[in-house]
Amino acid sequence: MDAVRFRHAHFTARFPVGHRYAPSHFWMTAVDGGEVWRVGMTKFATRMLGELVEMLLDVAPGAPVVGGQRLGTVEGFKAVSDLYSVMDGEFVETNPLLSTESCLTHSDPHGSGWLYAVRGRPAEGDLDVHGYVALLSGTIDRLHESRYSGSTPPPADESPDSP
Repeated sequence: MDAVRFRHAHFTARFPVGHRYAPSHFWMTAVDGGEVWRVGMTKFATRMLGELVEMLLDVAPGAPVVGGQRLGTVEGFKAVSDLYSVMDGEFVETNPLLSTESCLTHSDPHGSGWLYAVRGRPAEGDLDVHGYVALLSGTIDRLHESRYSGSTPPPADESPDSP
């Protein structure tokens, strides 16, 4: 799989070139001839959330969804967050593997760790891998600046998201 390697402020990841990315740190990739799209959290999102503990969706297969619509919640070891749609179309399914192997969102976030599928198209504002990497770089810079503003810089070996 062709991917862009990203390294910035103690965070490294590989982002698949064929995926589309939402500014909210989710990826989308077309399957089944391009009609259905799988959606998952990027490596950055999984790092902020921690390993997935539970996903509760309030939407059923066949229901219409639009970008920005609340679908339910995801709970990780570090946080609980609302889950919003990054697609316009018809909700197809949740990833059946997550009911027994929720760790896939952390161990293979850009592949078998996908969350849900939608028949439709990405919502407006999606990015290619290069646009997402630029957005992510700015996001990490802002997180780093807000954590250390008005204080001494972090030690060279300290990760910006370490406790």
